[in-house]
Amino acid sequence: MARQTVVSATNPGARCYPRPVIATLDKEPPCPESETEERTGSTSPARKLSAEQRPFETVGPGTWDGLVAANPWATPFSRWAFHRAWWDAYSGSAHDQTLVVVDPSSPDDRPIGIVPLMHRHEVEPDDAAMHTTIRHGSGPELTPVAPHAKAIFFGASYHADYATILAAPRDLAAVTRAVVEHLAAAAPDGADPWDVVDLRRLRCGDPVADELAAAFGDREMGAGWTLNVEREDVCPVLTLGDVGTFDDYLATLGKKDRHEIRRKVRRAESAGEVMLTDSSDPLADLEAFIDLHQRRWGAAGLFPPTPGGAASRTFFRRIFELLGPDGTIHLAFLTVGGKRIAAGVHLEDDDDVLYFNAGVDPDARDLSPGVVMVAKYVERAIASGRKRLDFLRGDESYKYEWGAVDEPIQRLLVRRTAER
Repeated sequence: MARQTVVSATNPGARCYPRPVIATLDKEPPCPESETEERTGSTSPARKLSAEQRPFETVGPGTWDGLVAANPWATPFSRWAFHRAWWDAYSGSAHDQTLVVVDPSSPDDRPIGIVPLMHRHEVEPDDAAMHTTIRHGSGPELTPVAPHAKAIFFGASYHADYATILAAPRDLAAVTRAVVEHLAAAAPDGADPWDVVDLRRLRCGDPVADELAAAFGDREMGAGWTLNVEREDVCPVLTLGDVGTFDDYLATLGKKDRHEIRRKVRRAESAGEVMLTDSSDPLADLEAFIDLHQRRWGAAGLFPPTPGGAASRTFFRRIFELLGPDGTIHLAFLTVGGKRIAAGVHLEDDDDVLYFNAGVDPDARDLSPGVVMVAKYVERAIASGRKRLDFLRGDESYKYEWGAVDEPIQRLLVRRTAER
């Protein structure tokens, strides 16, 4: 099998895929080197750990989120509440395969790592109704997998823009090797327990991707597997740094983009007071958000009149019930002259604002609600001292008008020699 290492074409010193991989693109945005240096911890594979499958229901939120806090690459998508909400909404479209990694020599049963996994076929017969296929962006084509293949994914992969393993950096090498040993074992009936391991949403620079590639690579030849690591998509990100005001940030943009943003914001301001206000009762206001989302996206959006649309409603309701009280998720409405013309759902952590979803009123297009809402989000992020506004997956053109820079996410694919 021919292999080569993919190195950034724009920055020869930055390497987004530290392990040998099969190339799937000609030009790759660089990894943010400073973050990689700060966040990557040293790991040692010497410790012998064991992975065992446990139902998600049996892992308490305190235990789960304690390991989220131990991994500096974890995001709000890793939180127990996000996965709880996903299983509450979409349990009919996948099977739980959560792995808990423990030290068998330890007298207690304390998890050293948690790997949120699920399995299903790449394409389930009811996907058209459930809207649960893993959507791919407009980037390079991914290595194809047979629709009938039994696949192991990260949990909540359809809606979580980032995924990782929950463990302290010092334990990652031992944890990933325990996971691969578990996946290499035959099912109790002697059948192959999977056709592909299709792990997506791994952030460029997250050492979990490197350790997983190393652990699978060590078993690849002997087990008759084929390992690919490839760019899955990009997440455009605004790096705000230490800018003091919104105008300071605009000054970092090109003249044309800066002029257009200012023109559209001023036009909206001329129509009335412009405000982006968090809902004080997002559960009560959720239908108003869904209405704005449907006006913009219709049947192509998250909430069509189908079983999949009903599941999306459940998912959003549950994440607000579970993550809303601690301020991790917010529903905000953009108003001009007191009239709601757009709504956004965003997640927050200590450094980032994650722009998760939005809806706009098409009848207000003359006021450029999408541009004005992003302007308010930039203002909010700067005022709160956050360093980044992350637009998450997708290379939509509007993100680059704000100066966003692509940060790739990776896919690690392991295939058996012959898929069933």
